Amino acid sequence: MTIDVCKYVMKYLSGIFTVIPFLFFYGCAAVGPDYVRPETAVAEKWHTPLQDGVTSERADPLKMAVWWRTFKDPDLTALIERAVGNNLDLKMAQARLREARARRGLAKTDLYPTVDASTQASRSETDRKSGTDTETHFYSAGLDASWEIDIFGGTRRSIEAADADISAAGEALNDQLVSLSAETALNYIELRTYQTRLAAAEANLKIQKESCDLTRWRYEAGLDDELSLQQALSNLETTQAQVPNLRTGLEETKNRLAVLLGEQPGAVHHMLKEQRPIPFTPLELAVGVPADVLRQRPDIRRAERELAAQTARIGVAVAEYYPKFTLFGSIGLETLSLKNMSTMGSSTISFGPRIAWRVFDAGAVRRRVEVQSAIQEQYLLAYEAAIQGALEEVENRLTAYAEEQVRRTSLSKATEAAKEVARLAKHKYEAGLTDFSAVLDAERSLLSLQDQLAQSEGIVTANGVRLYKALGGGWTPLGATGKITKE
Repeated sequence: MTIDVCKYVMKYLSGIFTVIPFLFFYGCAAVGPDYVRPETAVAEKWHTPLQDGVTSERADPLKMAVWWRTFKDPDLTALIERAVGNNLDLKMAQARLREARARRGLAKTDLYPTVDASTQASRSETDRKSGTDTETHFYSAGLDASWEIDIFGGTRRSIEAADADISAAGEALNDQLVSLSAETALNYIELRTYQTRLAAAEANLKIQKESCDLTRWRYEAGLDDELSLQQALSNLETTQAQVPNLRTGLEETKNRLAVLLGEQPGAVHHMLKEQRPIPFTPLELAVGVPADVLRQRPDIRRAERELAAQTARIGVAVAEYYPKFTLFGSIGLETLSLKNMSTMGSSTISFGPRIAWRVFDAGAVRRRVEVQSAIQEQYLLAYEAAIQGALEEVENRLTAYAEEQVRRTSLSKATEAAKEVARLAKHKYEAGLTDFSAVLDAERSLLSLQDQLAQSEGIVTANGVRLYKALGGGWTPLGATGKITKE
C-alpha cells in the first residue's frame, strides 16, 4: 500500500474519532451505587483489663511490622526473615497480586478504540476445453476501527472493581505476612519448649536412675524390700517412656519450620540442634484501642476492599440497562493487480455510529443486578463479621496472656518447693527415716511440675505472639514507609 493510500485511510479514520473528546466528557457519570465505606461503631476501650505490661498506647507501626525483634532472639529473627523470603504460600499471594494488576490492565483496555488490519491474496486458474487457460489474481487490504463509548460507565465501574481487587490482593498478601511471621514464631517457641521439656525429663532420668541404684543396693544389703526396688524401676521406666514422644514432637516441629521457610524437611536441624531457652515476652506491649485494630488488621482491610469491588460490579450490571454507543469505520482496497493497489477506484469506505439496545431479555438484566446486589450484601456481612471476629480474638488473647502469666508464677513456686521436697525425701530415705514411697511421690511430682512449667513458659510467650497476630502485626502500612516491606 503506497503512502497516498495510507494518508487516505488515516483521513477517514481520523474523521471517525473527531467526536471522541466530546463523548468522553459527556459520559462522565457512571451508573450504579457509589461506594461509601461503612461506618462501624466500636468500643472506646477493651473490655478485658490491661495488665502485666500491656498498655492502651497506640503501637508504633514500624515496631509492629517487626514485632519478633522485641524477643531479642537471633534465631527467631533469622527464621522469620528466611520464611518471608522463601515461603510458598507467600509467593502464591504475590502471584495473585500480580494477577489482579494484570486484570486491571485488561479491564482498562475496553476504554480505548480497537483497530484491526487484514490483507488477502488469492490466485485461481480455469482450464477450458478449448485449451485456453485463464489465471486470475485477487488482492485486498483493509483497516477496521471501532470504539464502544463508555457513556454510562460500565467499563469505568469494571476498572473501579479491578482497582479494589488489587487493593484486596495486596491486603491478602499483608495478611499472609501476618500469619507467616506468627506461625514461624509459634513453631519456634514450640521447638524450644520441647527442648526444655526433654532436658527436664533427661535430668529427672538421671536422678531417678540414682534413686533406683540406691534402692537396689539397699535391697541387696537387706535394708529394703523388693517393693521399693520395683517402685523405683517403674518410676524410671515411666519417665523413660515420655522421652520418645518429646523427641518425636521436636522433630516434627523442626520439619514444620523447614516447610514454613519454603525448604525441604531437615533444612533447619543443624541450626536448631543446640538447646536454647524459650524466648521471653517483652516487658511492655502497646495494644492501642479497638479502633486501632480495625485500621491495622489486613483481613479487615481486605474485607472492606472486597466490598468496594463488589459495589462497583453492581454498576457494571446496571449499565446493561442502557444502550451501547459504538463508533466504527473501515476502509478496504480490492484489486486484480498489485499495480492498481495505489488507485482509489477499488476502495470501499464506511464509517458512522452504531447503537445497540437490549429491548427484551425477559428480565435477565434485572436478575443480574439482583444477583450482584445480593453478593454485595454478603460481602458487607463478611466485613462486619471480620470486625467482630478480630475484636473477639484480641479480647481472648488479652485474657489468655494475663492469666497464663499468673499460672506460670504459681507453677514456678510449686516447682521450687517440689525440688526441696525431693531433696528432703531422698535424704530421709538414705538415713532410713522414711520408706521409698515418699521419694517416689516427690520425684513424680517434681517431674510433672517441671514439665508443666516448661509448657507454661512456652504458652506465655506463644500467647504474646498470638496477641501480636491478633493486633495485625507483621506487615508495614503504606503510610509508614511508602511500600510493603518483608522484614
